[in-house]
Amino acid sequence: MKLVSYTYKNKLGNVRIGAIDGDRIIDLEEGHRHFLLSQGEEAGEKLLPSDPMAFYRIGQTGIHQAKAALAYVAEHQVASAEVGRTEVKLELPVSNPGKVICVGTNYADHVKEMNSIIPEHPVLFAKFTNALIGPEDKIEKSTATEKLDYEVELAVVIGKRAKKVTKEEAIPYIAGYTIGNDVSARDLQKRTPQWLQGKTLDRSTPIGPWVVTADEIADPGNLEVKSFINGEQRQSSNTSELIFDVPYLVSFVSDLMTLEPGDIILTGTPHGVGFAMDPPQFLKAGDRVTMEIEKIGRMENIVIDQDA
Repeated sequence: MKLVSYTYKNKLGNVRIGAIDGDRIIDLEEGHRHFLLSQGEEAGEKLLPSDPMAFYRIGQTGIHQAKAALAYVAEHQVASAEVGRTEVKLELPVSNPGKVICVGTNYADHVKEMNSIIPEHPVLFAKFTNALIGPEDKIEKSTATEKLDYEVELAVVIGKRAKKVTKEEAIPYIAGYTIGNDVSARDLQKRTPQWLQGKTLDRSTPIGPWVVTADEIADPGNLEVKSFINGEQRQSSNTSELIFDVPYLVSFVSDLMTLEPGDIILTGTPHGVGFAMDPPQFLKAGDRVTMEIEKIGRMENIVIDQDA
């Protein structure tokens, strides 16, 4: 199941949670309403919420209910639960995550190209929600940087509260996976030992286009990961090259802090970033930035100057 957050293009309304199926989106609240009525139940408190964050807070129960609703809509062709893909804009799939935890230097080849060293423990930093944009939004290049760079990353979305879980226990705590572009201002990132100022500029970090539920990706440790700038391939690797894999990262982070449903972990980027090219190649207004991860899909964003 591919979970999306969406708004209507031609009318006012809040962001809603749905599931994409080809050229249509199934509204989960409306689909679940019809499913419950078919079971002879009143919607009431059992009804799935329309708000994406409220949906993720339900955890795995919400995902199971959503699947039942989707199956019912497909079988009975419930037109009122369907929305044409062209009628909506896809928004940030997790609309307001409580935490965005990022992992640096997590591919050995990227460590080498950045003249760094293999870390003994995961290198963590944070992003804030001001930096996040959706899959159809534009990356805004701040006037504070002249060295804006791209980083394709597998993003993990937490599905239930996780506190001190072991690596072996970690996968059931994951709601699903999406694509992140950890856009980085290298000049700001490198001017102090702490990276934060180069990593959380306003409206700089696309995530999307949807969250593929964890049951559809049996092994997050074997996914092809690629990026393209204006159609030219820049990065190509596999999550099998992660220094610290997904279950380890969920366990490691949950030992430090409680992870809540909707929290995001960006797992790191492979080699091929613009900073390491000779000469370096940084993002500029008009660039088309494409991120692609196997079994998830493709996300494409255009860069614009922020003051424009």
